[in-house]
Amino acid sequence: MQNPIAYQKSIDMLYKAATPSGFVAALNEQDNYKRVWTRDGVVCSLAALLSGDNTLMATAKATLQTIFDHQHPIGYMPSSVTPNTNETSFGGIVGRADNPSWAIIGLCQYVLYTKDNDFAKENYTKVVRSFWVLEAWEYNGKNLVYVPQSGDWADEYIYHGYILFVQLLRVWALRLAATTYQRPDWAAKANAIVTTIQYNFWKQEDISKLYHSQWQPKIANAFQGFWLMGMNPSIVYPYFDLQANAFALLLNIGSVKQTKSVVDYIQQLFNSGRNNMLPSFHPTILEGDVDLQALTGNYAYSFRNKPYQFHNGGLWPVWNGWMTMAVCSSGNQDLAKAITQAIHDANMYLNNPFNECLNGQTQEPCGVTCCTWSAAGAIIAEQALKGNYLYTPTNI
Repeated sequence: MQNPIAYQKSIDMLYKAATPSGFVAALNEQDNYKRVWTRDGVVCSLAALLSGDNTLMATAKATLQTIFDHQHPIGYMPSSVTPNTNETSFGGIVGRADNPSWAIIGLCQYVLYTKDNDFAKENYTKVVRSFWVLEAWEYNGKNLVYVPQSGDWADEYIYHGYILFVQLLRVWALRLAATTYQRPDWAAKANAIVTTIQYNFWKQEDISKLYHSQWQPKIANAFQGFWLMGMNPSIVYPYFDLQANAFALLLNIGSVKQTKSVVDYIQQLFNSGRNNMLPSFHPTILEGDVDLQALTGNYAYSFRNKPYQFHNGGLWPVWNGWMTMAVCSSGNQDLAKAITQAIHDANMYLNNPFNECLNGQTQEPCGVTCCTWSAAGAIIAEQALKGNYLYTPTNI
């Protein structure tokens, strides 16, 4: 164990966030965080499964039950559910394109860990509906979901279109569900999406399988040795997406050469940050940058994406936890240990424990305090260092 005291405090945070309806996103009521959110709740549930703590695993099941009980009849999943009242939100101005995949990932991981096959059977029809709605969101049958702006976890960031992070979550969900429910057609769909990703989110010499031929020069100009964040009809985004590259590593999307390139880039980025956590998106959008206008116009309660804050270069313990598991699985134990310590340092910040995110320049907290998935990130990282990984089936 890298830091037993910090790890135990992370476990204690999940205990404090546990309700009969599941894990709430934060202990304090701020900006609707004290609800069971699909995304946050599943991440906390995955950390609970890795911990092996029976009480937390029971809360994980309650979280998943709440999510699936409040699925929309069409098939998409709630953004959040309020405990006690069961008030359900399906998003703000737009819905959340990542939530169906998160819900399926959580359900299948729970079933694979606990062998609770009855739980899988009870929710089979709802899993099918979620995959239907994801298929519909392709709009054209070409394997990639089109994500509206504010349509995933980075709901105040700039991007929209074919966002890699959402595609990878869908791949993971399909692979897990194919294993859980013995559905080879879902495995085949996952393979088709992976092939589309490989040709469109990494610079290619052979452009015959590009989603759109006009992207080729834009991909070439944006390419920097990591998986591209995403693209839409007018732009290929040149930014490094920590979350997408973590899941690309975990799901073994690339070749040995590509994996080495990504890990090398992460190592360089970590070193340049003076051994602090890695930013979720890099580089930071600054005054005068072309994307500033798209950034400043997109917020819910108040503008939080000032330079080095929130999505704009902020440091998030939860996503650093996922990257720790990713680089661990790729064989770089030293980097994984260093990132884990940085997560603990952030989570133990005096008077602001388990903050949602830190300023990428000053390391000062700049998010919601007592944020549950910051604790989950630490648990995921520590368990990875022990060799405990989530199910990531590849050859199915």
